Amino acid sequence: MGYSENLGAGLFAMLLLAPAVLASDPDPLQDFCVADLDGKAVSVNGHPCKPMSDAGDDFLFSSKLAKAGNTSTPNGSAVTELDVAEWPGTNTLGVSMNRVDFAPGGTNPPHVHPRGTEIGMVMKGELLVGILGSLDSGNKLYSRVVHAGETFLIPRGLMHFQFNVGKTEAYMVVSFNSQNPGIVFVPLTLFGSNPPIPTPVLTKALRVEAGVVELLKSKFASGS
Repeated sequence: MGYSENLGAGLFAMLLLAPAVLASDPDPLQDFCVADLDGKAVSVNGHPCKPMSDAGDDFLFSSKLAKAGNTSTPNGSAVTELDVAEWPGTNTLGVSMNRVDFAPGGTNPPHVHPRGTEIGMVMKGELLVGILGSLDSGNKLYSRVVHAGETFLIPRGLMHFQFNVGKTEAYMVVSFNSQNPGIVFVPLTLFGSNPPIPTPVLTKALRVEAGVVELLKSKFASGS
């Protein structure tokens, strides 16, 4: 094969690989695309846009995170979401926020955001923040007690948790580089999935007796 054939084959391979290498969320082509959550139009990422004449200006502002959540839950915590479903103005902009309130001893249990990197600030109290590396890092636990006014960063897709180590209530505000970062709670996913993961799979994976798995499944049967 001559030089020209090699060059042509190389360029062809680059063209084939380019979409995979350069793939990312497309930039918006308008100032705003306020989500029409009831829209019937087919969409791949995000929601169809409302006509700007119908959008008003409320889509630019929200006071939802100003109110503390009810921490009388099994985990002693409450998540107030502010994603595209709650704040339609974030549609196509690739951003969202959450507020998480903690009772003393409350936890935001181990979970993963499959579509977003998270950056957060503790606004009140002190939280133990833990991030678990992948097998590449030897499943290392990175953790620190984060105090009010301090920040933390959680890379996309890594398992993490927060735990209130203080004696008073605490809360944090976090933001994501996705309008819908998603969330997979590890305990709930393993033991409260629908339909359930077969018990023999979990007994083998967790190296415990079937009775232990059935007990844990009963704790999450209601999806709580």
